[in-house]
Amino acid sequence: MTNALFLRKLLFWPQPWAAQVFMLLWVSLLILAPVGGQFATEIKSVISLHPPWTTLFKGETVTLTCKAFQINAPQKIKWYRWYLPGEIQYKTTGNTYEVHESGGYKCQAQDSHSSDRVDLIFSAANLILQAPSDVFEEDSVVLRCQAKANIVLNNMTLYKNGKILKILNKTSDFRIHQASMKDSGEYYCSGVKDTHSVSSNKIQIVVQEIVPDVRIHSHPEFVFEGLELVLICSVSGVPRPTISWYKKQHRLRKDRELQTSSETEFKVPVVQNSDAGEYYCIARNSRFSIKSNSVIISVKVPVSQPVLTLRPLETWTLVREMSLQCEVQRGSLPIRYQFFHEDVLFKEIKSSSGRKVLHRLSPTEKPFGSYYCTADNGLGPQRSAAVIPVSKPVLTFSSPGTRTFVGDKMSLQCEVQRGSLPIWFQFFREGVLLKKREAVSWITASYSFFLIAEHSGNYYCTADNGFGPQRSETMSLSVTVPVSQPVLTLSPPGTRTLVGNEVRLQCEVQRGSSPIQYQFFHEDVLLTKIEATSWRTKSYSFSVTAEHSGNYYCTADNGFGPQSSETINLSVIVPVSRPVLTLRTPRAQAVVGDVVQLHCEAQRGSPPILYQFYHEDVTLGSSSSPSGEGASFNLFLKTEHSGNYFCEANNGQGVQRSYPVSLSVKVPVSHPVLTLRTPRVQAVVGDILEIHCETQRGSPPIQYQFYRENVALGSCSSLSGGGTSFNLSLTTEHSGNYSCEADNGLGVQRSEAVSLSVKVPVSRPVLTLRTARAQVVVGDVLELRCEAQRGSPPILYWFYHNNVTLETSTSHSGQGVSLNLSLTAGHSGTYSCEVDNGLGPQHSEAVTLFVMGLTGSKSSLIATSVTGGLLSVMAVAAVALLFYCWLLRKAGGKPTFDSSRNPSAPDPQESTYYNVPGWIELQPVYSNVNPNRGEVVYSEVWSVKKENKLTAASEPEPFKKTVSPMPCAPSHLRPTDLCPSPVCSFSQDSCVIYSQVKGASTAASKPQFLDPLTPHR
Repeated sequence: MTNALFLRKLLFWPQPWAAQVFMLLWVSLLILAPVGGQFATEIKSVISLHPPWTTLFKGETVTLTCKAFQINAPQKIKWYRWYLPGEIQYKTTGNTYEVHESGGYKCQAQDSHSSDRVDLIFSAANLILQAPSDVFEEDSVVLRCQAKANIVLNNMTLYKNGKILKILNKTSDFRIHQASMKDSGEYYCSGVKDTHSVSSNKIQIVVQEIVPDVRIHSHPEFVFEGLELVLICSVSGVPRPTISWYKKQHRLRKDRELQTSSETEFKVPVVQNSDAGEYYCIARNSRFSIKSNSVIISVKVPVSQPVLTLRPLETWTLVREMSLQCEVQRGSLPIRYQFFHEDVLFKEIKSSSGRKVLHRLSPTEKPFGSYYCTADNGLGPQRSAAVIPVSKPVLTFSSPGTRTFVGDKMSLQCEVQRGSLPIWFQFFREGVLLKKREAVSWITASYSFFLIAEHSGNYYCTADNGFGPQRSETMSLSVTVPVSQPVLTLSPPGTRTLVGNEVRLQCEVQRGSSPIQYQFFHEDVLLTKIEATSWRTKSYSFSVTAEHSGNYYCTADNGFGPQSSETINLSVIVPVSRPVLTLRTPRAQAVVGDVVQLHCEAQRGSPPILYQFYHEDVTLGSSSSPSGEGASFNLFLKTEHSGNYFCEANNGQGVQRSYPVSLSVKVPVSHPVLTLRTPRVQAVVGDILEIHCETQRGSPPIQYQFYRENVALGSCSSLSGGGTSFNLSLTTEHSGNYSCEADNGLGVQRSEAVSLSVKVPVSRPVLTLRTARAQVVVGDVLELRCEAQRGSPPILYWFYHNNVTLETSTSHSGQGVSLNLSLTAGHSGTYSCEVDNGLGPQHSEAVTLFVMGLTGSKSSLIATSVTGGLLSVMAVAAVALLFYCWLLRKAGGKPTFDSSRNPSAPDPQESTYYNVPGWIELQPVYSNVNPNRGEVVYSEVWSVKKENKLTAASEPEPFKKTVSPMPCAPSHLRPTDLCPSPVCSFSQDSCVIYSQVKGASTAASKPQFLDPLTPHR
């Protein structure tokens, strides 16, 4: 049983006021109970009623009370929103609202979801049955048969499922003391007023089963270390339960037996981190053993003081980045870390999985000053100790000059102006680490060595205390030595090069004091001479031609005699040119299944040449040409072979790619698929039918042709492939078989035929009442004929008398159906019918019938006398109108209304009734001509001449008899409601009188089964 359903049961369960308050508080906890370890987030508002009935009389008032079961709800709730019938919203500050109109009502308290809808009925009936909206097992239920004020009913009887349950003589209430499932059913009551039976509305009562429920909850679901933890186990539907507490599978405590379904607590006075985990409770008695949901308890632990460290701590090389690491030893997750520089926050990181974080800084993000970090998990921030990075170091030499000699002693000193100790100093020559020193008490370090020839070069030092190394300016040191044997290198490296490439000859000595004179030779011919004053290397570049093949060497001399390098041989080769790709097909247009030859050839290039063939960057194959000629590749065409092709040529000196060549492979169209798409499952006249034809494969453009019963409807072309559509506005003639064809010039393909059946909605039906005489009396047979002029069969017909269903019938041929009644006095009233063929019901106009009794009483004689007097007065007006109509007809004037709008005269032998008064002298035919169902109804009257028995087959004579005045509405209307000025218009054989009648009743729609909104009489 859901929380909302259980809540409604408690609200409407008859019990003392104090017990209701307790139950409401308990239900509020039940609503907040967690599901699967989490609190339910949906807190739904609830509407209660006073009085507690959902069916009342018109004019009465019901007070709605909106309640939201929240913790500290009175402090939170400041407004209530009401949803009235028609979705009208109304906002109040109080939680009550008075209503007196039928409809569905909802409310919403602040910070809650809207309530379930409550349907209220304010009935105009003389008798209603009142019952609570929800009934649960073991409820005490009161059913009340209530008559309208000033109406006395006798023989009050309560029915269940159509059978008499109890005769209510002295009281209108029926009480079910302990409801059970057998009390479910349909209830209504009836009484007798004078000689007429009056029935109430019908109410379907479903007794709902109470489901045992056990729930555990804690608010909140996390506690701080050292505080108290309280868990609550709530039990419902389990008599005299015994509660046991568990943490995971470990049993914590067994409580004493509870006398009633209620709740019990489990407390941990001082919470430790070890108390975190999963908790649940079990309720047991002789019948049940029910386990509650689980609650996951988290224990919050404050963070310890963080430690800021600089990483990497032991990487003594030049790095471009450094990392700050902030770490705590303990503390509940998640933890928010913040990094500060000179008390300015520059980075914030939240960690949900670990107790340390790293932040990487680039060189531009390393200003001077102090750094520290903080850590906070919501229980207060903790701050680390400050760390100061080192400043830029300064490198100095012990010798005052920059030119020294081999054997001298040299001291290098590296110093910083500020920085936290310890500091690591490193000394470098030409980027190579010479020495590493650690300073724990001073901000300077030194390094000494005796000079050798290799000590000439550039020196610098670095200092690092964990924030990353800081580098000094570079200082140059020159040691005077003779040049060593030079080394000649080619750039790019290798002994083979291409014509047109640029080759650089580089001559370098490993040692030797500057200046040095360099010379470059080709086959002992001097190419150039260059002097180097600061570097031990020089280069000479030239653009390669075929004549540059041969031997090269260089010399170096700094005054101690020239030194010559080894000889290098250079071979110049010709690279391949851009190849040309040719596609050779057996026909002008490539089609699936053809064989195409791909031929690739480069005009120049040193052999051997390797040719590679590609289709859209996918390798097809390769072929080698030892003599330098082209190569070919054959391809059996498939659908996917359309696209761009190219080839590559390579002779080891670079790859050359041809220009792409496009190939379009045509694919014949496949068997098309025809799809009919309508806006609903059943096609109906007036719908737009989309006919979609599509083929799964086939090269565009594709021409589509649409057919119905092999007759062409139209065609459409798809330029980019895919399908196309054709739209039709459906009529009844569009039923049949549809198909389509697809053609792209490689053969026509036709789809399978698809059948379509177009349905026609039923039109508004016409109800006709036929009797053997003009004025019906008790005992006559009445034929009710209901027929819709159009609509696809089968059609279901309903007949109604005073909005109560008489009979239903199905017409499989589409024609109308009839119902015969043997008339009694109770058959007077309003008749209507309804038709439906699944495309929407249509209701006829209402027709009123008055059945005369066989014998009259004194009162009927008096009524007849009064009626005769009224008829005499009205007859005078009718004679005048008919005379005026006769003059118009004789003079050739056109009637006021065109005869095409009036129904044709009925058969004189059989009178047809549409809206017949209770008293009449002639044999008229009545029909209701108020198509718009307004407040005014015009009754249309045709007067038909009575046939003489001897001239039954003769044609009817023109109307000559004076028509007595007659009312335009049923007899229950006042004379002041009648139209005082009727208008007359003649057709060929009848005169039509229109009379205005106010307050005409309309036919009711098809009644819903057990709808409490429908009054029952």
